[in-house]
Amino acid sequence: MTWTIIHIIDIALWLFMAGSVAYVLFFAIASKCRNSKKPAENTGDKDRLSTFLVLYPAYNEDNVITASVATFLNQDYPTDKYHVAVISDHMSDDTNGILSSMPITLHRPVFENSSKAKALQFAITNNDRKYDFVVILDADNIVENDFLSRLNTVCQKGYSAIQCHRLAKNSNNDIAVLDGLSEEINNTLFRKAHNNIGLSSALIGSGMCFDYDWFESNVYSLSTAGEDKELEALLLIQGIYIKYEETIAVFDEKVANKDNFQQQRRRWMTAQIQCFLNMLHHLPSAIKHGNIDYIDKTIQQTLIPRSILMAALPFFAILSFVIVPVWSLKWWILLALLAVSIIMAIPKSQRSGTTLRKAAAMPHLVWKMLANIRHIDKNDTTFTHTKHDR
Repeated sequence: MTWTIIHIIDIALWLFMAGSVAYVLFFAIASKCRNSKKPAENTGDKDRLSTFLVLYPAYNEDNVITASVATFLNQDYPTDKYHVAVISDHMSDDTNGILSSMPITLHRPVFENSSKAKALQFAITNNDRKYDFVVILDADNIVENDFLSRLNTVCQKGYSAIQCHRLAKNSNNDIAVLDGLSEEINNTLFRKAHNNIGLSSALIGSGMCFDYDWFESNVYSLSTAGEDKELEALLLIQGIYIKYEETIAVFDEKVANKDNFQQQRRRWMTAQIQCFLNMLHHLPSAIKHGNIDYIDKTIQQTLIPRSILMAALPFFAILSFVIVPVWSLKWWILLALLAVSIIMAIPKSQRSGTTLRKAAAMPHLVWKMLANIRHIDKNDTTFTHTKHDR
């Protein structure tokens, strides 16, 4: 009887993890498919120059914000067609003084409990001009001079929601390299692969562009620390396709500190749980109306993080081999499928021996990830800032 119970638990755990591995494997394969190029909602005037409101929510970002804004202001786009607004939250007078000297709008709200959602809502509330699109960038994001020109070309194809290609701008240590590599895997699985088979891209928190009227109408619905996941859910429940534009780069600073890595991942895991619980309310309607995008996104929130899978699968493979060797075969197969999926999702340019050697930092990071689980609070909406080391 005891062995039967142990066997049932073993199979149940395997099935639970197999679902996440199967999802990753499917989209790793889909990333190799030809892009279906789902048509946009309408065809715009390719020669028209859209107007853009560019928002930088900046909480305690004194180390990076001025350089990011100064770089952005070098756009080759007409200056009367875009405007930059920085929402300065808990930044120093010196930083605000430098920003005030730039041709931008500087908002200085005072929030009892800060959050990125509140910063975005404040900017829209205090904006007195209509634009065609709103662009959201993080305070550490750097873009190329033709960013808006290239983005305008995509906007004129009729897309209302666009996610640009976020890339690592730093590789100063193993943690930063692995963080950047993880993001590139996500770009492959949750953005490129999804678009390849006609599904919406996932959003990523910055490098995002939305139709201004839509954003103005929906931004006040945001209430959690995972505002990008909330925006994504709102778009998908309304049947709005999210385009991933791989050719438009947004360079993002990767965390280079193990404690910051843990803090960031805990925030993401909390947001994932909150998003899943919020999305359940609309799931029956999505199933009824065949909203595959929304169903897929709901399933995505239930996935076990890859780093946890990378630790759990070999652990259970070895454990089952010790208990009953034949039980371990299914675990080794699952681990092999996960490894193949991840390798497929890594861009060819990053499949180097140097990058793989830096994976030596992974065991400690996985332990940090596992330690996060006991700190997750699904009711926590506190904004947690990821510090930038300087």
